[in-house]
Amino acid sequence: MQARPSHGPWLWPLALVVIGVVLLLDNFLLLGDFNVTLLWPLILVVAGAQVLLQGDLLAARQGKTFGITRGSVEAAALEISAGEIDVNVRGLRREGRLIAGQFASDSRPQMQVHDTQAQIKMSRAATPWLSFADWEMGLARDIPWQIFVTTHLGQVQLDLSEVIVQDVIVGTGFGDIRLTCPYESLGMIRLHSTLGTLQVIAPHGYKVRVNARRGLFFGVHADPARYTEIEPGVYLAQDSDEDAPLVEVYVSGTFGDAYLA
Repeated sequence: MQARPSHGPWLWPLALVVIGVVLLLDNFLLLGDFNVTLLWPLILVVAGAQVLLQGDLLAARQGKTFGITRGSVEAAALEISAGEIDVNVRGLRREGRLIAGQFASDSRPQMQVHDTQAQIKMSRAATPWLSFADWEMGLARDIPWQIFVTTHLGQVQLDLSEVIVQDVIVGTGFGDIRLTCPYESLGMIRLHSTLGTLQVIAPHGYKVRVNARRGLFFGVHADPARYTEIEPGVYLAQDSDEDAPLVEVYVSGTFGDAYLA
């Protein structure tokens, strides 16, 4: 994976030039009765534009690449507490590494290894507070993973189609969740969002069963060309290979909708 290219912190210098020119004109009484203090919301505009265009308030805080070699690790657990940061996870294409991707600079993920089991933690609390760059990471495809992800505002996108998973638990507040199911899951996969939208994608040939209960403010929409409702709230993916292992997915929410595709 590659980090986002840096375009330089051009918004802040531009704002300083504009404010400086206005203050200079005001000092020479060239603005008439105009109140310069009315321009203070410009700071909020610049800060918001900086985050939208570059991901961070300061360019130096943008995400940087990282990589951890696999060594003798035969199983791993990944625990992510991202707050308002978006999280993207997929399988690694390069062999020999345990995990690699993009994280905030000066905030390398913490890892502990016990025998052949690795535990990796990535926390928003350990990240510079001005950093809003997405967290992107790839996982080794030939070992089982336990994955735990929580966010408040951040979106979560998990493409686990090439990853072996042990258990997956994802919870968000306002953030959406998009899951591409793994071919094999040794345990259960649970997704919950309080106010976000959930999307579950079953690749062709994967045997996926989704348990999604409708609520008063939570709806479930299954593509009839891809899923069969075998009982109320239980959907089985069509066109699955007979020999494929069964992957169980549990979906729930308070407000919003779940889409099965």
